[in-house]
Amino acid sequence: MADLHFELVTPEKLLRSEEVYMVVVPGTEGDFGVLAGHAPFMSVVRSGELSIYSNPTTVVSRIHVEGGFAEVNEKGLTVLAEQATEA
Repeated sequence: MADLHFELVTPEKLLRSEEVYMVVVPGTEGDFGVLAGHAPFMSVVRSGELSIYSNPTTVVSRIHVEGGFAEVNEKGLTVLAEQATEA
């Protein structure tokens, strides 16, 4: 099972930098899931809950995010959030 490199950054600091199975992000066009190998993608993030999965069925963390941007590239997923709070 390939891992996805995930980073969550706010203006104050780097909150997360880890290898995960999947992340579900609240995008303005709807929630979207990102797995390793996802096609390059950018989205505006709406206020909502970001879910981090360690495997297909286990959510290990839920983080409330307030706005920002998400970018998927060959290195993984980076979410630049205006604010983020552990749920």
